[in-house]
Amino acid sequence: MELLHLNLVLLLISSQCLPSIWSEITEQSKVSALAVLEQTEDDLGELEDVTVEDDWDPENMEVFYPTNEWQIVKPGQAIPAGLHVRLNLETGKNEAKISDDEREKSGLKYWKQGSRKGMVNTVSKSFTAEELKKALKLMKQEGKIKEEHQEKVRKTFRPINELMKDFEAMNVMMETDMEIINKLVGKFNSSSATLEEKIGALYDLEYYVHQVDNAKHLVSIGGLQLMINALNATEPLIQEHAAFVLGSTLSGNPKVQIEAMEAGTLHKLLVLLATDHPMAVKKKALFALASILRHFPFAQQQFLKLGGLQVLQQVFQAKGTECLHVRVMTLLYDMVMEKKLIQEDKDNSAQHKEKCRQYEEVNLLPPLPEQGWCELFPKLLTSTEHDTREKVLKTMSLMMVFCREVYQAAEDLKASLIQLQLEYKNLAAEEQRDGEQDGYFLGMLNSVNSIIEKLG
Repeated sequence: MELLHLNLVLLLISSQCLPSIWSEITEQSKVSALAVLEQTEDDLGELEDVTVEDDWDPENMEVFYPTNEWQIVKPGQAIPAGLHVRLNLETGKNEAKISDDEREKSGLKYWKQGSRKGMVNTVSKSFTAEELKKALKLMKQEGKIKEEHQEKVRKTFRPINELMKDFEAMNVMMETDMEIINKLVGKFNSSSATLEEKIGALYDLEYYVHQVDNAKHLVSIGGLQLMINALNATEPLIQEHAAFVLGSTLSGNPKVQIEAMEAGTLHKLLVLLATDHPMAVKKKALFALASILRHFPFAQQQFLKLGGLQVLQQVFQAKGTECLHVRVMTLLYDMVMEKKLIQEDKDNSAQHKEKCRQYEEVNLLPPLPEQGWCELFPKLLTSTEHDTREKVLKTMSLMMVFCREVYQAAEDLKASLIQLQLEYKNLAAEEQRDGEQDGYFLGMLNSVNSIIEKLG
């Protein structure tokens, strides 16, 4: 028998397979040593009887063998000193475990690597028979706990093959988006539906029409015309949600934009914005207006012909519409930038040339100074929101050619720009101290400086 002395104090025990195990502990030497031998079946059976029985000998039944995990203390069991003891309020039973300090004092440290487990004695060069017996018992208990947990999981959760069968059955019964849209449109159009049911149908419908194909399907079943007609409803909630559905249907969908233009949607939206309606209705109407105008030069031409700029100016100047100011400015900025980017594109295709021709007929910038927009936008620089200021500065820069004289004559504008310049100098300096050389506030400072420079 080969003994592991001196520096070898590592015990390896596998919880799943035991081709080699410890067989005997010699008591002939002064200090017990752990031996590793190739065992015969008889030797294995003898060791199992000694160390790996599920139940301890009767004389040891009253002894509590602690581990580093909480265990129930049975009635009559003696608890060794130095353990952590608690009353489990859920079960009403006493529990105990080895404290961290006690484990350090004992010198016994447990390790686990995958399915392999072991114990190291950091104090002595070997293990006593009792220490080995406790270690084997502990590891087998942990194995039982793991098995019990797996059994609990099996009882709690259904097998995957059963779940897959249920999913297959569910898929057979699942409705397509188009079927759901049909039902929602039918519910909204039903004369027996309550106002709450109609609003709920519109709310759900808006979710589905974001997808291009779903929006086209809404047109094909007459749902788009229903939404357009609903803009004239007497109930503001119907108008609001119908405009919301329209905006989502039109967004980024050229074919639906064309259908909406032919159905007179643009005129109806402008009427909603120009007349007395709740702010919630105007918000959604402006959203739908932006959706039909963006990337659609023909709609932008008609917008100018119908007096769309004057309508937006009324919205901008009306009391209580402050929440719409940035939205209006952003819409006008986007339309001007669309034309600019198209004209600067070097594409020589026939399709691009036709697009340029259409945008040439959209003369949005020249009317802005005449209608007082040069004075309106700079007022938004007083906002405390950096995002709003950024949009105002970009719009002012874009309109500089047409609004320079108005900007130069505005004393309040000069004071606002100087104040912003000082603020963004300080913020940009903080960014640079933090290591951001091209930060957001530096960009804002450059925008302010550019406008000040252009104004002379």
